[in-house]
Amino acid sequence: MKLKINLLAGCGVLCALAVAQRPASPPRLTIVVLEGQGAINNISQHRAKEPVVQVLDESNMPVIGASVTFLLPDTGPTGEFGGGLRTLAVMTDDKGEAAARGLVPNQNAGAFQIRVVASFQGQMASVVINQTNAEPARAAGGSSKKLLLIAVVGGAVAAGVAFAARGHSGSTPAPGANQPAIVISSGTPAFQPPH
Repeated sequence: MKLKINLLAGCGVLCALAVAQRPASPPRLTIVVLEGQGAINNISQHRAKEPVVQVLDESNMPVIGASVTFLLPDTGPTGEFGGGLRTLAVMTDDKGEAAARGLVPNQNAGAFQIRVVASFQGQMASVVINQTNAEPARAAGGSSKKLLLIAVVGGAVAAGVAFAARGHSGSTPAPGANQPAIVISSGTPAFQPPH
């Protein structure tokens, strides 16, 4: 009977040691999107907002050296990371951050999702970044600076015509007098009679 008790006591110590030496479970990961969520990419200028994420552990501490993969859709509105690649894998830096550098939108307008997967010591996490490819609206007749210049010049012309019509005397014509009017609109300036 004494022998059985010693064996059980010995097993209890060994079992306790085995439990104490069991490796701790790897930290759970979280991906936080820092840049790029909801971005609108300019198709005509081939400009896109590069996504940037941060990988955190269960204590909200940055995970250094985690593998982060950015995955773009194969068809429809999408983009590429250079050389036609739709997948980009990078490692997190000392802040736990990873950026998908070189993102260029394709010519298809519309919304799409960038899937981001992070892995570190057997743990994984994923998140989706929503972006939109769009063709910016163009002003008729050129850029907004041209329109502003046309409006300023048109306003100066209108003031000069009104000043000349008064004959430099400062007198105002009688109400209802038939006078030419100037209408200024966006685009090419045109002088029209009153409506």
